[in-house]
Amino acid sequence: MPAVSHAAGPAGQAKGSGTAITRILEGERTLAPFASVVFCVRQPDQCKDTRGADVVMLDEAHRRELTDVNSAVNRSIRPVNDPPGTDIWSVDVAQGDCEDFALTKRKHLLALGWSSRALRIAVARTPSGEGHAVLIAKTSEGDLVLDNRTGRIKDWLSTDLRWVMFQSEQGPQLWVGLKTGRPATMMVSKTPEAPATAKITPRELKAHHQGRGVHALSKVRTRTSSRRSH
Repeated sequence: MPAVSHAAGPAGQAKGSGTAITRILEGERTLAPFASVVFCVRQPDQCKDTRGADVVMLDEAHRRELTDVNSAVNRSIRPVNDPPGTDIWSVDVAQGDCEDFALTKRKHLLALGWSSRALRIAVARTPSGEGHAVLIAKTSEGDLVLDNRTGRIKDWLSTDLRWVMFQSEQGPQLWVGLKTGRPATMMVSKTPEAPATAKITPRELKAHHQGRGVHALSKVRTRTSSRRSH
C-alpha cells in the first residue's frame, strides 16, 4: 500500500457563490462485498442507518472535522495489506489496509454527529488496477473523497480512481453501482461559516480506540486546555 501523505485540507471543492458541483448518482443495486457483510454482522452498530441529513453543510466547523479526522486516522494506522486470499474489514486498528482507514474515518465522523447517509464507503480501482476503498462524504460543496493514499481531500471527479460500487444513501448494508450517463450537476452558493472546532489529535483517537468514545475526546481536550491555561 502506498505511503500516506499528511497534508491536510479539502481540494477541488466548490468555494465561490454560484459554483457548479457534480453529484454521484446511484445506479442499480449490486451485491455487497462479502467482507462488508461479515463486518456488519460483527459490528452492527457501524451498519445502522442513522438517518439525518444526507448532505452535510460544509461550514468551517464541519470542514475542520473532516480534515482533522482524515489527517489523524491517516497517521494513526500503519498501512498493511491483508494476507493473500483474505479480506477483513475492521475499525480502530493499529495497522490495516484501505478499507480499515475508510471505516475508521466513518466511525469517528459518525461519533461527531455526521449522518450515515452522508458517509459511505466506496470501492474503486487505482490506475494500476488494484482494488481500493475510500470514504466519500456528501457535503454542500460536493461529494468529497477521503483516501489513505493522500492527505488531500478531493472531489470524487478529481481523483485517479475508477469507481466500482458504493454504499447506498438508503443504508450502509445496501450497495449500488455508479449510474451511467451524464452526472447530476447543480449550482450551489457559498457555504456559511461557523465557529471553528478543536483539532482532533492522534492522542484523542487513541482514547477513542480504547472504547471511551466521544466522552473520552472531551476529557482529553479538557485536560489539554487546562494545562495550556497555566
